[in-house]
Amino acid sequence: MRRACEIRTAGSWNAATAIDRVVLDAHERHRRRIALTGEGGTAFLLDLPQATPLKDGDGLVLEDGAIVRVAGKAEPLLEIAAASLHELARLAWHIGNRHAEVQVVGDTLRIRRDPVLEDMLRGLGARLTSLEAPFDPEHGAYGHAGNHDHEH
Repeated sequence: MRRACEIRTAGSWNAATAIDRVVLDAHERHRRRIALTGEGGTAFLLDLPQATPLKDGDGLVLEDGAIVRVAGKAEPLLEIAAASLHELARLAWHIGNRHAEVQVVGDTLRIRRDPVLEDMLRGLGARLTSLEAPFDPEHGAYGHAGNHDHEH
């Protein structure tokens, strides 16, 4: 089986040269080693030295130099807006306090749809919009550190 051991970050390579595309949700895009098959049938083993969050538009470089494009799969999300940046920061604090993954998009936040969080945010004055889009959450201060233990 062909192997992909290198990532080219989105924007650093010509996406038009991709030989295939794999469509993965946010959980599936945080990997170290997994067998994948592109939409066009290209089968390969993703084999990275450590678990790495892949982003929409990244390229997985196969041993022969060919590149398979990573595409973010649309997921059910909630877009969160507020009357001011101060209010948005307050909402972000409440989301973080519940250990929910969050994506920052301009002056809005995105989370996976969750009825409990939705009710909380609505009660805090958030403007909410449901949408389907690729989710690319922040990976946190220790997202690349490997051995951080988070205890309360």
